Amino acid sequence: MHLVIPYVIAALLAAVGMYGVVVRRNAVLLLMSVELILTAATLIFVAADTVHGEAAPTGQVFALFVIVLAAAEIGVGLAIVLRLYRTFTTVDLTEIDRVDAEPAGTQPDADAQRESA
Repeated sequence: MHLVIPYVIAALLAAVGMYGVVVRRNAVLLLMSVELILTAATLIFVAADTVHGEAAPTGQVFALFVIVLAAAEIGVGLAIVLRLYRTFTTVDLTEIDRVDAEPAGTQPDADAQRESA
């Protein structure tokens, strides 16, 4: 197998992931794009280890750390997405990004209403 093939696949995965991070507005799709970038990094670690890792399997160890990091990121990320959905009833990040956004189901503070009047 040529060594170029895993690097090209990793570059394509990273490019698709970066495109998803820049373009997507949905929080779940954003997390999926980050996972694609982490998968590309894992593939590069394993491919480099097959060529340069005769002494110690350091690329495989780093790949294992990336997999553990990805699992933790998905756990925390999905918890944040669920909390955002319960608070704002949407996972569209442009809707949540508004500064003047009031969480769904909340009433403005009575003191704030009196001060504005």
